[in-house]
Amino acid sequence: MAAASAQPLLSLRPALFSAKISVLFPRPSSLSSIYRKPHPIVVLHPHRPRYPAAAVLPSNSPLSITTSGQGDHDGSVRGVIFAVIDSISLLLTSVTLSLSLLLVDVDPASAFVVSTPRKLQSDELATVRLFQDNTPSVVYITNLAVRQDAFTLDVLEVPQGSGSGFVWDKEGHIVTNYHVIRGASDLRVTLADQSTYDAKVVGFDQDKDVAVLRIEAPKAKLRPIPVGVSADLLVGQKVYAIGNPFGLDHTLTTGVISGLRREISSAATGRPIQDVIQTDAAINPGNSGGPLLDSSGNLIGINTAIYSPSGASSGVGFSIPVDTVGGIVDQLVKFGKVTRPILGIKFAPDQSVEQLGVSGVLVLDAPPSGPAGKAGLRPTKRDEFGRLVLGDIITSVNGKKVANGSDLYRILDQCKVGETVIVEVLRGDHKEKFPVVLEPKPDET
Repeated sequence: MAAASAQPLLSLRPALFSAKISVLFPRPSSLSSIYRKPHPIVVLHPHRPRYPAAAVLPSNSPLSITTSGQGDHDGSVRGVIFAVIDSISLLLTSVTLSLSLLLVDVDPASAFVVSTPRKLQSDELATVRLFQDNTPSVVYITNLAVRQDAFTLDVLEVPQGSGSGFVWDKEGHIVTNYHVIRGASDLRVTLADQSTYDAKVVGFDQDKDVAVLRIEAPKAKLRPIPVGVSADLLVGQKVYAIGNPFGLDHTLTTGVISGLRREISSAATGRPIQDVIQTDAAINPGNSGGPLLDSSGNLIGINTAIYSPSGASSGVGFSIPVDTVGGIVDQLVKFGKVTRPILGIKFAPDQSVEQLGVSGVLVLDAPPSGPAGKAGLRPTKRDEFGRLVLGDIITSVNGKKVANGSDLYRILDQCKVGETVIVEVLRGDHKEKFPVVLEPKPDET
């Protein structure tokens, strides 16, 4: 009786039966069906055992096994193996996806999204690589000013402006425009990894609109920008500007060099800056002080100014060439100032001289302690009757014609401190020449 009530024997050996396979539920056709349909249950219908039994299934087993004669032995074995492998693979896939959602911090829906590799053109890849390589060298500069609260009378530091800059060396020197830091009580520099450091002013050159800051940051975080050459630039070559326009950090704009050897005036002193690079790369407020790069990722200029009636980019931007910047930065780092020669005069606006019908630079003031005053140049003054007596009008320096103030600055930029120059002036109705020993520009604070 015990044998009659027991279920048929099931051997652990695969060759025990000639079996037929039935699937109670359809096999899932996609991964998502794992969560909608139950797993398939394989039911074996063995026929006649050829070996002793290895195990007996209880009467409440989910497998329904019946014997009904000899079947194809090899086919049944393969069917059993495929069915088992199918179930195991589905189970492993489900477990793997579940673990990935638990261990990886991603949106669960993204686990099922398969993104194909984006195909970029060679020029696009070059631009992407240039941006990725140079972005760590570009910084964000915040200009802070002291303000007093009108109600509480508390003294507060509030941002009054912002701009861009770039890492010059591993010592923590940051190069930017002077107008970016002008009037600041404190300065803060934010690196590409969003770490922020207080900055100190090493020195600045108002005439060329260049300033050097320094931060105390780990050398591992400082990546100096590669410095190129601006003497061999050509109109039409591609350029790239990286900066923080309108506070949007690390923005890339592209364009071409649309002009060379332009001249702009310093925003602080009005002194001309020669050999400026003109570009159509979008430069907006906040880009000032950021780098202008060539297609190799080398620095060729500092983005400084734009020509725009509205204040936003109009396709005409200007950058100070790196050949000019390099010499200024070296002096600022070593001495904290730029030793630029001066005549020691104040002169009238060009329009005033044009109204007189003459060409040259009208001397308004020549302090006796200055180079021009020591040499004997006369300033403009009034006589005892209050009548205006014009001073000397400079017409040439070292034989080079001087038609306006820009010409005078351009000539002096080529001279050195301590050098003696011959200044020709128009005094009354005759010309005279005076030797003038150039002196350094007084220290600025």
